[in-house]
Amino acid sequence: MNSLAAQPAPASAAAAPRIEKGTTQFRRACWALFAAGFASFALLYCVQPMMPAFSAAFALNAAQSSLALSISTIALAMGLLLTGPLSDAIGRKPVMVTALCAAALLTLLSPLVPGWHAFLLLRALLGLVLSGQVAVAMSYLSEEIDPRHLGLAMGLYISGNSLGGMGGRLIGGVLLDFFSWQAALAALGLLALLAALTFWRLLPDSRHFQATPLSFANLAHGLRLHFSDQGLPWLFLEAFLLVGSFVALFNYMSFRLLEPPYGLSMSLVGLLSVVYLSGTYSSTQAGALADRLGRHRVFWPSILLMLGGVLLTLCAPLGLVLAGMLLFAFGFFAAHSLASSWVGRRALQARGQASSLYLFSFYAGSSVAGTAGGFFWQHGGWTGVGLFIAALLGLALIVALRLSRLPPKQALA
Repeated sequence: MNSLAAQPAPASAAAAPRIEKGTTQFRRACWALFAAGFASFALLYCVQPMMPAFSAAFALNAAQSSLALSISTIALAMGLLLTGPLSDAIGRKPVMVTALCAAALLTLLSPLVPGWHAFLLLRALLGLVLSGQVAVAMSYLSEEIDPRHLGLAMGLYISGNSLGGMGGRLIGGVLLDFFSWQAALAALGLLALLAALTFWRLLPDSRHFQATPLSFANLAHGLRLHFSDQGLPWLFLEAFLLVGSFVALFNYMSFRLLEPPYGLSMSLVGLLSVVYLSGTYSSTQAGALADRLGRHRVFWPSILLMLGGVLLTLCAPLGLVLAGMLLFAFGFFAAHSLASSWVGRRALQARGQASSLYLFSFYAGSSVAGTAGGFFWQHGGWTGVGLFIAALLGLALIVALRLSRLPPKQALA
């Protein structure tokens, strides 16, 4: 249980070798964080295909049912402001292990509570505790992985996120067709608990972590440091725009495909989450490509792929809609992988806080755009939602082109 009692790194930590590709430690770290990313995204996004069921069970409209996800992501965003700096003070692994176990237990409890408001309360608590995993994973990788292989390691972690998002939607959609949303959540809670135990056993302890006392002065210094950087504030904005468009698309695509002329079953709608598999490939490949060519050369084309994908979904034929979803997911996970590792490379101090700020923007975008998409759905159908997403991505592309001209920071960008 030594991993649950974090100790500041000794003075010699800076001289300790970082984890390199091809080693047992690299494989353990990647598999552990893959499992953590899978569990976190599965628990967070499993409610997306269940939203029509929530609407029917609790007499809600589409925007109201989307709160099952939005309230989790806004609570997660708020929690990130504390958990990143907290991990800077007490250590990376203890925070992540505690967060994953608590999230699994909250999911197991959620089918048992009476009423919509009680369910939303547990979903908010879920988002709050998950902030302790998603904020810290990026910092752990940035500190422990050799910089030459950071893009690949971050890509593998993001691929776990994509598979988790797919698995949560798929398991939730299929079980909902045969059982109930309560049974689906219980199954996912058990799966997440298993992933949390795997993570605890596999993840190597930190060797380069150096504790930073948790104080207002340190937090304020970190904020000044990060927001005075030429690139970090723009990367925070990109997080907001990218995930906002992603969540809006998958929130309301379920409603579209359940209605005429498609009339798909809940199982089939959940099965369409296999498009996340394209993100499993794109996140690792984009990370490896960026390690060779530079993030500034790979980032903006990934956003262009997302834009092309959402425009394809505006077409009526189901085949083109599915192709658009596939292209969109491919571009999103590549872009998110690149932006995540870029933050880790530019934040040379207070990395936990930098990761928290990036992910705060990430989940704030999920909450704001995910709920706002309901307005466009109610008043403009899928055309309204698609054009809303295209506008977000147009702005994201402008920011990405600005970042492509960003001078390297200590030759590491």
